[in-house]
Amino acid sequence: MASRKQYTWTKVTDTFSEEERYYKDTYLEKDEVYDMQVEVSLFSRPDGPYEIYVSYGLMHGIIYVEAAKATDICEAIKADIEKVYDGSANPPEGFIDTFAKKYDIQLPPDTFFDFDIENLF
Repeated sequence: MASRKQYTWTKVTDTFSEEERYYKDTYLEKDEVYDMQVEVSLFSRPDGPYEIYVSYGLMHGIIYVEAAKATDICEAIKADIEKVYDGSANPPEGFIDTFAKKYDIQLPPDTFFDFDIENLF
Protein backbone atom coordinates (compact mmCIF):
# COMPACT_ATOMS: atom_id res chain seq x y z
CA MET A 1 0.00 0.00 0.00
CA ALA A 2 1.41 3.37 -1.03
CA SER A 3 1.67 5.98 1.67
CA ARG A 4 -0.04 9.31 1.22
CA LYS A 5 2.17 12.33 0.68
CA GLN A 6 2.34 14.48 3.79
CA TYR A 7 1.61 18.16 3.36
CA THR A 8 2.01 20.90 5.95
CA TRP A 9 0.35 24.21 6.64
CA THR A 10 2.58 27.18 5.85
CA LYS A 11 2.01 30.44 7.69
CA VAL A 12 2.08 33.32 5.24
CA THR A 13 0.69 36.04 7.49
CA ASP A 14 4.04 37.83 7.66
CA THR A 15 4.09 38.30 3.88
CA PHE A 16 1.46 41.02 4.39
CA SER A 17 2.44 44.44 5.67
CA GLU A 18 0.68 45.73 8.75
CA GLU A 19 -1.33 48.07 6.52
CA GLU A 20 -2.35 45.20 4.19
CA ARG A 21 -3.61 43.16 7.13
CA TYR A 22 -6.47 45.64 7.68
CA TYR A 23 -9.51 45.15 5.45
CA LYS A 24 -12.59 47.23 6.10
CA ASP A 25 -13.31 46.65 9.80
CA THR A 26 -11.31 43.41 10.10
CA TYR A 27 -7.70 42.55 10.86
CA LEU A 28 -5.86 39.54 9.42
CA GLU A 29 -4.69 37.57 12.45
CA LYS A 30 -3.30 34.62 10.53
CA ASP A 31 -3.19 33.29 7.01
CA GLU A 32 -2.10 29.73 6.25
CA VAL A 33 -1.83 27.74 3.02
CA TYR A 34 -1.73 23.99 2.49
CA ASP A 35 0.29 22.74 -0.49
CA MET A 36 -0.35 26.13 -2.14
CA GLN A 37 -3.86 24.85 -3.00
CA VAL A 38 -5.85 25.61 0.16
CA GLU A 39 -6.05 28.80 2.22
CA VAL A 40 -7.49 29.37 5.68
CA SER A 41 -7.36 32.90 7.11
CA LEU A 42 -8.60 34.30 10.40
CA PHE A 43 -9.82 37.90 10.61
CA SER A 44 -10.65 39.59 13.90
CA ARG A 45 -13.06 42.46 14.51
CA PRO A 46 -13.22 44.96 17.35
CA ASP A 47 -16.98 44.35 17.61
CA GLY A 48 -18.87 41.44 16.17
CA PRO A 49 -17.99 37.97 15.01
CA TYR A 50 -14.60 36.91 13.71
CA GLU A 51 -14.34 35.72 10.12
CA ILE A 52 -12.61 32.62 8.83
CA TYR A 53 -11.97 32.75 5.11
CA VAL A 54 -11.59 29.37 3.39
CA SER A 55 -10.52 28.73 -0.19
CA TYR A 56 -10.12 25.24 -1.65
CA GLY A 57 -10.62 24.95 -5.40
CA LEU A 58 -14.20 25.83 -6.27
CA MET A 59 -15.09 26.22 -2.61
CA HIS A 60 -14.52 29.59 -1.00
CA GLY A 61 -16.31 31.76 1.48
CA ILE A 62 -16.47 33.08 5.01
CA ILE A 63 -17.45 31.40 8.24
CA TYR A 64 -18.59 33.73 11.02
CA VAL A 65 -17.58 32.62 14.52
CA GLU A 66 -17.47 33.88 18.08
CA ALA A 67 -14.09 35.35 18.98
CA ALA A 68 -13.54 32.87 21.83
CA LYS A 69 -14.04 29.90 19.49
CA ALA A 70 -12.22 31.23 16.42
CA THR A 71 -8.85 29.52 16.89
CA ASP A 72 -10.41 26.14 17.73
CA ILE A 73 -12.72 26.30 14.72
CA CYS A 74 -9.81 27.23 12.45
CA GLU A 75 -7.95 24.15 13.64
CA ALA A 76 -11.04 21.94 13.12
CA ILE A 77 -11.43 23.30 9.58
CA LYS A 78 -7.80 22.57 8.78
CA ALA A 79 -8.12 19.04 10.20
CA ASP A 80 -11.24 18.35 8.09
CA ILE A 81 -9.43 19.51 4.95
CA GLU A 82 -6.32 17.48 5.76
CA LYS A 83 -8.42 14.30 5.99
CA VAL A 84 -9.59 14.56 2.37
CA TYR A 85 -6.78 16.45 0.66
CA ASP A 86 -4.93 14.36 -1.90
CA GLY A 87 -2.95 16.99 -3.81
CA SER A 88 -5.82 17.90 -6.10
CA ALA A 89 -6.72 21.52 -6.70
CA ASN A 90 -10.37 20.69 -6.05
CA PRO A 91 -12.11 19.00 -3.13
CA PRO A 92 -13.42 15.46 -3.59
CA GLU A 93 -17.04 14.92 -4.60
CA GLY A 94 -19.47 15.62 -1.78
CA PHE A 95 -16.95 17.46 0.40
CA ILE A 96 -18.15 20.97 -0.42
CA ASP A 97 -21.77 20.25 0.53
CA THR A 98 -20.81 18.51 3.76
CA PHE A 99 -18.25 21.17 4.72
CA ALA A 100 -20.57 24.08 3.85
CA LYS A 101 -23.37 22.68 6.00
CA LYS A 102 -21.09 21.82 8.93
CA TYR A 103 -19.51 25.28 9.10
CA ASP A 104 -22.27 27.42 7.56
CA ILE A 105 -19.88 28.82 4.97
CA GLN A 106 -21.20 31.97 3.30
CA LEU A 107 -20.28 34.14 0.36
CA PRO A 108 -20.86 37.78 1.32
CA PRO A 109 -21.95 39.98 -1.58
CA ASP A 110 -18.88 42.23 -1.29
CA THR A 111 -16.32 39.42 -1.66
CA PHE A 112 -15.87 40.10 -5.36
CA PHE A 113 -17.68 43.39 -5.76
CA ASP A 114 -16.02 45.72 -3.31
CA PHE A 115 -16.63 48.93 -5.22
CA ASP A 116 -19.18 51.67 -5.63
CA ILE A 117 -21.22 50.67 -8.68
CA GLU A 118 -22.75 54.14 -9.03
CA ASN A 119 -19.33 55.60 -9.83
CA LEU A 120 -18.62 53.13 -12.64
CA PHE A 121 -20.92 54.77 -15.16
